[in-house]
Amino acid sequence: MPISSNITLANVRGVAPSGFLRVGEEARVAQQYVKDLGIRTPSIHQIVRNLSGGNQQKVVIGKWLYRGSNILFFDEPTRGIDVGAKFAIYGLMDRLAVEGVGVVLISSELPELLGMTDRIAVFHEGRMSAVLETKSTNQEEIMHYASGRTYA
Repeated sequence: MPISSNITLANVRGVAPSGFLRVGEEARVAQQYVKDLGIRTPSIHQIVRNLSGGNQQKVVIGKWLYRGSNILFFDEPTRGIDVGAKFAIYGLMDRLAVEGVGVVLISSELPELLGMTDRIAVFHEGRMSAVLETKSTNQEEIMHYASGRTYA
């Protein structure tokens, strides 16, 4: 699907309140998110799979922002994207948090967690084993709890 349809998909009523799609409104919404999120594309009619990984991620984020979501879950958001796109996603996550959107980052990359979070919930075999304040923890302590051990 094109960027415009993808962004409005989770909130179709926003662009089709009477049941008929207002194409101009869909285009306006898509253009706004392309601008706000820095999506690099030749057109809002571009098929999303033809975008880079980082820009595909931004389209998905735009979809849920247009829905009006108060909490966004980012599950491995930087896997498989280049360094520049990673920093763009990090900047966007920071901006969303400042704007009051709840941001939950799920990542297997410890440096990413340590650099992007306030608190880290550590899981072992599907159960939470610890909640750590990022500023006072390190990779060793996180791995300790992830392995199922507890401190005495």
